[in-house]
Amino acid sequence: MALNRKQLTEIQAEGIRWVEAEKTGVSRIGGAGPTDHKAINFSSQTSMIPVYNEQVNKSRYRAEHNQQTNQVLIFENEKLIDKASLTDKPKFYDLKTQDGIPYWKIATLHSKDVLATTVLQTCIRYRNRATSCQFCAIEESLKNNRTIAHKTPAQLAEVAKAAVELDGVSQLIMTTGTPKTLDRGAAVLAESASAVKNAVDLPIQAQCEPPNEDVWFEKLKDAGVDALGMHMEAVTDRVRKKIMPGKATVSLARYMSAYEYAVKVFGPGNVSTYILAGLGDSEKEIVHMSKKLIDIGVYPFVVPFVPVQGTPMENHTVADPAMLQRIFSELGPLLVKRGIQSGSLKAGCAKCGACSPLKSFERVEQNTAEVKIAEVKSA
Repeated sequence: MALNRKQLTEIQAEGIRWVEAEKTGVSRIGGAGPTDHKAINFSSQTSMIPVYNEQVNKSRYRAEHNQQTNQVLIFENEKLIDKASLTDKPKFYDLKTQDGIPYWKIATLHSKDVLATTVLQTCIRYRNRATSCQFCAIEESLKNNRTIAHKTPAQLAEVAKAAVELDGVSQLIMTTGTPKTLDRGAAVLAESASAVKNAVDLPIQAQCEPPNEDVWFEKLKDAGVDALGMHMEAVTDRVRKKIMPGKATVSLARYMSAYEYAVKVFGPGNVSTYILAGLGDSEKEIVHMSKKLIDIGVYPFVVPFVPVQGTPMENHTVADPAMLQRIFSELGPLLVKRGIQSGSLKAGCAKCGACSPLKSFERVEQNTAEVKIAEVKSA
């Protein structure tokens, strides 16, 4: 009994109805990244699943927690389809810095073994809805006292070391709100990465908007960053200007030139971008852009758009699962052919793969190729 790829795609788009979700396991509400989600360990993989937004009430999937077995029973239209488990609260969450800040306000556990942090929890674009990304909730967790505004390099190094030693985390993902500086966050990320690498041997992905100068890619690499994420989210100017008007002032042409240079620094696959399917770009537009990115060595991490509470798009419809499945079915083989599948990456969201079913489509294609090779050898 295990989810198939179609069911996994539907679950990541529609979410799971779960009345008592917050009482068990690790959850994320508000903030940047995969928020309003819960990490669920299915039979096939660990995934970050929407459980807290309004749209999950219409989902065909629901969950029940069996307290006797500590299993999570997953139902599709009342049919039991999988028995999952939850990611437990990590040990480092119980610790505090010397000045009394809980470690979980500095960095959080994503999936089952990924440490993630938003170094700057504020963004120059956020507080003005004429410039903010309409889907983003980066400052909501700050308003609700779930984090701090600026995580210092020393704090990040301390928490990362503890997370590795106590909970065996395998990588660190550092993102940031965009500051006023033209480096667009690269400087603070480089400073943070250097401190972490001096404290513990841990692969790091840094995420920011393309900086104004390409020299920042070398600076990030020299500081200890292993992989880079520069997230366009939407792939057309039409959608970018409507949904993320401030960020759209950094042109798609600049994104593409930044990708090309960054691939030379970090290597194919170790540069990636989030593409949020469901914002308004068409299936054809998403596939077209993804193919261009794969050709130059960038991993297009296509993720179902999930509406988040407290944002202007909180009532937006979820992405069409059928469209998502067609996109993933086309991109999976291309990633394998280009040799930049998630398992070969050094760090980052694409390596983790918990926020999108894309990894499972890529893995199936890889398995198919291995079977064909075995059949040829045995002939």
